[in-house]
Amino acid sequence: MTYHPKSDFMRVMIERGFLADCTDYQGLDEALIKGVVPGYIGFDATAKSLHVGSLIQIMMLRWLQKTGHKPITLMGGGTTKVGDPSFRADERPLLTPAQIDDNIDGIKQVFAKYISYDDGDTGALMLNNAEWLDGLNYLDFLRDIGRHFSVNRMLSFESVKSRLDREQSLSFLEFNYMILQAYDFLELNRRYGCLIQFGGSDQWGNIVNGIDLTRRVLDHQIFGLTSPLLTTSDGKKMGKSADGAVWLNADMRSPYEFWQFWRNTTDADVGRFLKLYTELPVEECDRLGALAGSEINDAKIVLANEVTTLCHGAEAAAAAEATAREVFEKGGIGDDLPTVTLTSEDIGGGISIVQLIVRSGLAKTGKEAKRLIAENGARIDDAPLTDAGLMIDAGALSTPIKLSAGKKRHALVKLG
Repeated sequence: MTYHPKSDFMRVMIERGFLADCTDYQGLDEALIKGVVPGYIGFDATAKSLHVGSLIQIMMLRWLQKTGHKPITLMGGGTTKVGDPSFRADERPLLTPAQIDDNIDGIKQVFAKYISYDDGDTGALMLNNAEWLDGLNYLDFLRDIGRHFSVNRMLSFESVKSRLDREQSLSFLEFNYMILQAYDFLELNRRYGCLIQFGGSDQWGNIVNGIDLTRRVLDHQIFGLTSPLLTTSDGKKMGKSADGAVWLNADMRSPYEFWQFWRNTTDADVGRFLKLYTELPVEECDRLGALAGSEINDAKIVLANEVTTLCHGAEAAAAAEATAREVFEKGGIGDDLPTVTLTSEDIGGGISIVQLIVRSGLAKTGKEAKRLIAENGARIDDAPLTDAGLMIDAGALSTPIKLSAGKKRHALVKLG
């Protein structure tokens, strides 16, 4: 279906590839023309930072604000206690309230870089669903809210069905999650006039539940808009790299490593990622994405600089690019490489090269480090590393050692 939007927000969503599905294109488009529309995304606090997999949603909220509307970032202080079962093979580990609060503090740092929490009409709101979920009376909730949900319908949602089809247990606790998320949308509409919920396409069932519940209880029309679930062109889930999740907080993934993740984008993904993760004009994204041969590398550097500037600032992006040039083009040691600083006590009579590779984050385990060496994927000071039994003493660290895994991942080890 070709739809020609009247509102700036819908035009951006369609042009830049953010839109997977919408519950009512025309109704939402009309609402966006009439005045300031509040829209929200919920983020459960399962870790101290969000990772690149959440960035598409954060960019949607950023565009919502840039086109004259009001973003709401909803922290799942309440729902994290239950855990979203959508498309998961197993139950999430339950976190304590203290762990959840700690994670929320870490996650909040990311949003302020992308959206503005000012007092204006379009100033973002930071809310926590514990505000209305923690005090719920179970019997009242069952009577007032639970009666609106059909178990038959809930069982038909793909996110639940896929779990049951595999005969994997779905606890009653998890089954309640979709009711709580629906109730969030109802409360946000009642309290803040929120009209849109955004999410990945795996959230479609949960979003539709909230729209249905709000119509039944308040007789209000609200909308859902989902983004595609992104995989890279080689089939990997977006936000994961060879060495784990690509976190958005600098203390969990250095700006240099973050920059490198984008610089290493597959050729086929460059144009699409420029549209989703930067604010460059669509024509420029298409032009850069169509470059071929070695020129596509210039487009990848533009992508890495633009995304890193948004997340970590222009200085961090420039420093990362300078370090990359130093390391790759001149074979030097850049200032910005991930660094492991050891004390004399750490080294003692000597420390194995395998341990150093693990400590520097180039491998997760000793076994992985040994395999890296055996497969000729490891280098020390740009020379092939072939001896997995090599011991490094304090004398060898009188100058920093550069360790490499493949051509693109490097770390420094030095004596503090």
